[in-house]
Amino acid sequence: MLDLDTAWSADEGIARATELFTATYGQAPDGVWASPGRVNVIGEHIDYNGGYCLPIALPHRTYVAARRRDDRQVRMVTDFQADQPWNGSLDDLAPGGLYGWAAYAGGPVWALRQDGVEVPGLDLAIASCVPVGAGLSSSAAIECAVGLAAAELADRPLGDNPEDRAQLAALCVRAENEVAGAPTGGLDQAASLRTQDGHALLLDCAANTVEHIGFDMSAHGLCLLVADSRASHALGDGQYGARRAHCEQAAELLGVKSLRETADATDPSQLDEVLATLPEDVLRRRVRHVLTETWRVQDFVAALRAERFEEAGELLSASHASLRDDYEVSVKETDVLVDAALAAGALGSRITGGGFGGSVIALVRADQADQIGQAMAAAAQQHGTPEPQLHLATAAAPGQRMA
Repeated sequence: MLDLDTAWSADEGIARATELFTATYGQAPDGVWASPGRVNVIGEHIDYNGGYCLPIALPHRTYVAARRRDDRQVRMVTDFQADQPWNGSLDDLAPGGLYGWAAYAGGPVWALRQDGVEVPGLDLAIASCVPVGAGLSSSAAIECAVGLAAAELADRPLGDNPEDRAQLAALCVRAENEVAGAPTGGLDQAASLRTQDGHALLLDCAANTVEHIGFDMSAHGLCLLVADSRASHALGDGQYGARRAHCEQAAELLGVKSLRETADATDPSQLDEVLATLPEDVLRRRVRHVLTETWRVQDFVAALRAERFEEAGELLSASHASLRDDYEVSVKETDVLVDAALAAGALGSRITGGGFGGSVIALVRADQADQIGQAMAAAAQQHGTPEPQLHLATAAAPGQRMA
């Protein structure tokens, strides 16, 4: 049997965050909040193009123990860098004033205050089992957990209904864009706050509406295997932003506000005709990915509903080929894992997340999960790439107060 990495239990997460808080600040927190990382099953680099995405929340969560202060001071500590706490004031939480993990933790407080929420001074302690740099949205898990805590301690809880959760997700997107400087769309924050246990989230990024799609793979003898390639990625390093800029340039040339409009107006048989209107090959390849990926999400949901899982797997593999060849966000470490999973019998496999490293997913028959995981590890060793860290992904609950 493979030693698959598992998420913390709720009790363990609460205990870790509380212990860090007490050890750092010498008193008990007012509460503990948590929000999950995510796996995007399909629909990659589509959120900022107004299309459809299909993420699930993971059982892996970031836990935030928090206490309200009577002054304007903010103190933050994380188990990721426990020897490097951040201390400052509410006024220091702003674009250009925060860096590294503190930008993701402090950004939501700034965004809430910009939205008129009177957030008080805070003490925060952050403990997380969401793998960092694995493409599983550890950054959004921090943002959303802090956002839930800060809003409730400001007497304006934003976790009680779908409308409030949508508002908080949007504020966390603003925080990531403007404070952390990562030009992401809304996929990660929606997955962390707007999902349901046992369901994937069909997110329409143009209308900002959601639909919950049943995603209990175990009921069909299947499971979703996640392999962290250990090729760490960072969304603020310019490559992600360059892809977004290509899409914005192409949309302007096509005379639309977003490439989703082109996808809706184009029959797949007209794809080459649309691409021929663009002046550069790089733009043609970027647009080809966005349009075909948008269609693949719709086809994947239809396949899930009809229980055509082999077809669903083929769509995952087609998504990877598009991300590798047209969007150019895959790397050797992730390609090795995808190829190995498919050769060992996976129904489908692809890179997930922003790319340039991170994780791959594989839709596999449950009785073959060990075999396929071993094949992925063996392939990594053969190709001289890092040994992957393996997880079994189940569709989990969204962020919420835990204690």
